[in-house]
Amino acid sequence: MLNVDNLRVYYNTNRGLLKAVDDVSLSIGKGEILGLVGESGCGKTTVGMSIMGLLPNSAHVYDGKILFDGHDILNAPKAEIRNIRWKLVSIIFQGALNSLNPVLTIREQIAEAILAHEKISAHEVDSRIDTLFGYVGLDPRRKKNYPHEFSGGMKQRIMIAMALACNPLLVIADEPTTALDVVVQHQILELIRSLRDKLQISMILITHDLSVVAELCDKVAIMYAGKIAEISGIFQLFEEPKHPYTRALLRSIPKLKGAKTSLTFIPGSIPDLTGPMPACRFYDRCPYHQDLCAEREPKPEPVAPDHVVACHFWRDVGK
Repeated sequence: MLNVDNLRVYYNTNRGLLKAVDDVSLSIGKGEILGLVGESGCGKTTVGMSIMGLLPNSAHVYDGKILFDGHDILNAPKAEIRNIRWKLVSIIFQGALNSLNPVLTIREQIAEAILAHEKISAHEVDSRIDTLFGYVGLDPRRKKNYPHEFSGGMKQRIMIAMALACNPLLVIADEPTTALDVVVQHQILELIRSLRDKLQISMILITHDLSVVAELCDKVAIMYAGKIAEISGIFQLFEEPKHPYTRALLRSIPKLKGAKTSLTFIPGSIPDLTGPMPACRFYDRCPYHQDLCAEREPKPEPVAPDHVVACHFWRDVGK
């Protein structure tokens, strides 16, 4: 359904070009949930905003294609992008709790998205909103309430309902459980899973939480400093991580079962994306690095069916 090919998105900053997304490729099929995982600032949200055509003025696409059902939407005219946005591809924004207009009712805000794409009657709009509220477990009678009358978890459900308003084929969820307590987080994740099963929509889940990915996703793409480090099915990734960064991430998560082990951390910090960097951006923090890593960029290579890793020495990981 969606193919991102060799995408490069750079930001103009006072310190020069910031290479937020640098040669990223990934794909997602119908009904799949892809987890896009990485540290803050690694380029995850920029990938999502590129797909939606919502990049800020300081960002420029230097290369690449974004193919939706074989059609390049990255270079499409703005009018066409507006027709695609929300009708075919929608987004649950990061910080969704602050994304609702406080002076408009929930009905008015969802209706605006529907009427921007479809010419239907007020009765049909109300019927659609009632159905959406049913999907996300809210009382349809509350559609005329204002945002301040809902709790944080309810607002998140409203944002999910709004993302589904025009029956899109792909939904991008950018940190959908941010600022929610663990009980509400679990409810939202179960809701997303049930909607995927019921509506057969595809989803990109942007997060830094691997436990969320393990619970919800079919496959996962690990990003580091604007690059894809590893793409794998969810079970392969947790059972046999091949990239040193992926392995380090997994070892930093506390385990509820099995032998007790000390948590580890990744020493150092991510490179400055505006300055000169080693060919492998994880070079300075990698326990397996060799001179080759600083001189030649590792290209993604298949290591198993549906498993791709960008590392020269992935065979040594875990030994």
